[in-house]
Amino acid sequence: RVLDGELRRNGKIRLTRGADVVYEGEVASLKHEKDDVREVRSGFECGIGLKNFNDVVIGDMIECYILEKKS
Repeated sequence: RVLDGELRRNGKIRLTRGADVVYEGEVASLKHEKDDVREVRSGFECGIGLKNFNDVVIGDMIECYILEKKS
């Protein structure tokens, strides 16, 4: 479930377990009700696949962020 903001397929991912950062990378897949989607907003449930990582356990927090270049 997305708790705050939105989760985007093109965003960067940071997975934390307690205070430790376990994974930083990219989204491999993002689904909402069996459909591939580009983003999932706050309050909705989704399925997420992470590139080269599959060791997610109950209690892990996933943060999605976008890197933007300011000119």
